[in-house]
Amino acid sequence: MVKTNKLNVFNDPIYGFIGTPNELIFSLISHPYFQRLRRISQMGLSYLVYPGAHHTRFHHALGSMHLMTKAIQVLRLKKIEITPEEEKGLLCAILLHDIGHGPFSHALEGFVAEDISHEQISLKFMKELNKEFNRQLDLAISIFQGDYAKPFLNQLVSSQLDMDRLDYLKRDSFYSGVTEGNINSDRLISMLNVVDGTLVVEEKAIYAVEKFLMARRFMYWQVYLHKTGLVAEQLLVRIMQRARLLLSKGDNLEGSRPLLFFLQQNGTLTFDAEVLKTFAELDDIDILGALKSWRFHDDFVLSKLCEMLLDRRLLHVKVKKRPLTTEKLNEKLDWIIDKYGLSVEDASNFVFQGEISNKAYSKDEAIRILKKNGKISDVLKESDQLSLKALAKTVTKYYSCYPKKAV
Repeated sequence: MVKTNKLNVFNDPIYGFIGTPNELIFSLISHPYFQRLRRISQMGLSYLVYPGAHHTRFHHALGSMHLMTKAIQVLRLKKIEITPEEEKGLLCAILLHDIGHGPFSHALEGFVAEDISHEQISLKFMKELNKEFNRQLDLAISIFQGDYAKPFLNQLVSSQLDMDRLDYLKRDSFYSGVTEGNINSDRLISMLNVVDGTLVVEEKAIYAVEKFLMARRFMYWQVYLHKTGLVAEQLLVRIMQRARLLLSKGDNLEGSRPLLFFLQQNGTLTFDAEVLKTFAELDDIDILGALKSWRFHDDFVLSKLCEMLLDRRLLHVKVKKRPLTTEKLNEKLDWIIDKYGLSVEDASNFVFQGEISNKAYSKDEAIRILKKNGKISDVLKESDQLSLKALAKTVTKYYSCYPKKAV
């Protein structure tokens, strides 16, 4: 039997005490699959830019659940029916929404396991947990997938103004120290309502919504897509690619069992229950342990990339509106080739470019504003901020990475 959880609370630096509302939630938090989130960095390698950004997906999941409890209370006060079973389903869905993240969150997404997103892995975890908990997660899975009869329940979990975003903006702002991302989540939640089964925000909160969207834009360009964090994550990806290449050639690399398992896959992986168990053993520690070992490897590319990342001696990176010309990129590539006697393929690990893009607001999933006259409108139509309308446009920038001096 699970012990009673009346006194099981987490002391959160953002919200204070967060309780466990029922035994199912307590049991899910106690499960090894969820405890693994304590070892998954919320912001990838952003701590190389913002030293305080060492918080984890565990923090974020609990915070999102806490905000969901507030949202449920607000909507019930406004006579929106949410049954006890729906409440339990909502809390489980938001608690587990990010359980499928791999090491360093988005940094290695799509590499550790190809052609499957963290949302899809989260769903697989939820289905496996559902078997263990005698189908108590049926409703949570239905809400998470968006096929439950009340659309607003899914929108609370996944939309442009969901509890996930409300928590990670405020939390990431706090831990990074970037105050531009600090939003008034209490104000936004207190103004939530439901019309015709769809989540809306009351007109009085229009300025809070504007602040939320602007904060999201600032956080993406200033934090999530910061050029130093970007080059660090690119180096990490190249380290994993190099390790996979060496393993395919028969090299005996040191590494944990789950890490070596995924590195030895070649894109033909069937993500079944056994693979999911192996994935559940993989976290940031496996990656960092491998980097510390591989920095002494005989392969120059692998050892040098690991050394650069561990010692924070990163490549020089420039982010501009236009990509670097092929001629300039080749000049830097030729310098590395001549300096270290590398092949073009090997040298391209130290000289490369790419693009990043961001759209802070999608018209396809509009944030609906409930006007005082009862009509529903899009936030872009109601906002008097010209800058807000620009958020619906995709902004693309180009980065180039290369050594400023000898690596």
